[in-house]
Amino acid sequence: MLNTDSPREIELKLALGPEAERLLPAHPRLAGRTARIHQLTNTYFDTPDRDLEQARVALRLRRDGDRVVQTVKTAGQGHGGLHARGEWEWPLDGETLDTDGLARLGLPVFEQASVREALVPVYRTDFERRTWQLSLDADNSVEVAFDRGEILAGEHRTPIYELELELHGSDPALLWQLAEALAESVPLRPANTSKAERAVALREQRWPLPECALDTPDHCVERAFTALDAWHDTGETRYLFTARRAFDSLTRHDDPILTGLAARLADRLNRPAWLDSTFGTLSLTLLAHLRQTAPAG
Repeated sequence: MLNTDSPREIELKLALGPEAERLLPAHPRLAGRTARIHQLTNTYFDTPDRDLEQARVALRLRRDGDRVVQTVKTAGQGHGGLHARGEWEWPLDGETLDTDGLARLGLPVFEQASVREALVPVYRTDFERRTWQLSLDADNSVEVAFDRGEILAGEHRTPIYELELELHGSDPALLWQLAEALAESVPLRPANTSKAERAVALREQRWPLPECALDTPDHCVERAFTALDAWHDTGETRYLFTARRAFDSLTRHDDPILTGLAARLADRLNRPAWLDSTFGTLSLTLLAHLRQTAPAG
């Protein structure tokens, strides 16, 4: 049954480095726990005029065994891998879109019947998901999801190799604490770009990056991690250079902790095997520092 209330999804997305598949299940927080394994096929929809893309809304049908679920996600806000956005999902009897349900969500993009009737498949994400359920405290738990597969957009494809920490509760700080614990032995980094956004970039062969300036250090960090997402999906070294320049720009800031962390991250990107636990720990430490020093409100 469709619930038209506006639920809020809070998750932390992390790109994984070599050996993560072996090291992750052995981490003390997960060792001895049995993962549930799902084979997920996901088809995303939009109109030929890309109305959903322009509204920053993603519409997906997911098949998990015999179960089919329709999901709508809004872009919401995402910083340093943490995403908070609207999400609605409901089960279907088959793989035909429930356009009547879309009309009841109250999202402007679905108000016009002409948009709902023009929806067609535009790309796919197919992957194996391994999940672990962890209790963080009396009021918060998290689903740890390791995804491995690929994104397919027309003739283009790129690998999926990432970790998602989805909070069931109200304290996002606990997600960061878990990520920091995992980073002690698992190669990872914050990832800014969702699978749907990656698919759009792949289809368009265009990877937009946020601008940064010295007086907005969080934007420079976002630019760096988004550039690393683009590097992952293209293999183009220019995106590594862009990420390094974004970190380098922060070494001129007047915050000595920020400059020190940024300098170390820029230096790590000079190394062939830069995506390791050290890079992940430094990245998360930098993001934690930015959260602590952000102006109130």
